[in-house]
Amino acid sequence: MNRRTLLGGLLATASVPTLAACSGGITSLDGGGSGGGGGGSSKNGVTIGTANFTENQVLGYLYAAALEAAGVKTSVRPNLGTREILIPALKGGDIDLLPEYQGALLHYLDPKAKATEEGEMQNALAVALPRGLQILPYGRAEDSDAFVVTRDTAEEYGLKSLADLAKHNGKLVIGAAAEVKKRTVGAVGLKDVYGVEFKEFKSLDSSGPLVKGALRKGDVDVANLFTTDTDIAAEGWVVLTDPKNLVPGQHVVPLIADRKADSTVRKALARLGALLTTAQLTELNRLVDKDKKDPEDVAQDWAEQHGLAKKDA
Repeated sequence: MNRRTLLGGLLATASVPTLAACSGGITSLDGGGSGGGGGGSSKNGVTIGTANFTENQVLGYLYAAALEAAGVKTSVRPNLGTREILIPALKGGDIDLLPEYQGALLHYLDPKAKATEEGEMQNALAVALPRGLQILPYGRAEDSDAFVVTRDTAEEYGLKSLADLAKHNGKLVIGAAAEVKKRTVGAVGLKDVYGVEFKEFKSLDSSGPLVKGALRKGDVDVANLFTTDTDIAAEGWVVLTDPKNLVPGQHVVPLIADRKADSTVRKALARLGALLTTAQLTELNRLVDKDKKDPEDVAQDWAEQHGLAKKDA
């Protein structure tokens, strides 16, 4: 158990809604959240920010569709950058809401966090969040980091797990977004947990065309991708197992400023979280990345099909 188990248990009864007994582990739709009270108001609209990768943009537009259907005016500022940009923007009022991922957000706020189970992470996040911010109920959909190699590389070096990488210290090149070099779920954690040292770290993009192109061409041996990336299966790439649980669970979770977290927003986003599955999110990513559809159109179509938005006349 992690070092916050006792505190997490207290928080679960004090400030975090009880988890509903359903397959996705969704918190109840009563508008509850974590870390923050009432007093917010969305009547003047909500500005949604997104990170600089496809899935997060899709999620941002899904949030917008769900909120618009509930009568909340929204604007979306997509592709703003990394968490290092988004969190200060949220705190400073440039944006009000962003789609986040439990484990990645927790490790950003508390690099020494040990929680890996969804409920524990929700409680730990409530403790770690800066004043003025709160997380809402996490959803069914999940997208984790994965460290991936080609089948040829796996066979050449005998790679099945992250632990196997340490047998080839100083020989392999990793490709990932620049921030992964300094993150626990990244080069730092791979060294601390598995003793892995790479020959080179190549700063590319987040599960995007640069890092995947480099993996295909052999410019990198290991790539940091997302588990909802359809190219992993399509290319036959090998996801290295994680026997020491370096990578925590990554359920999608809304991160919002207290100033906008009223019951209308909470209920709309909880309903979206209860409907959207990992498989559906993966398909939405494919429509954008492979079929070259617009993220906003893809999100709107899905929301209409699932009764979260009205169809255009």
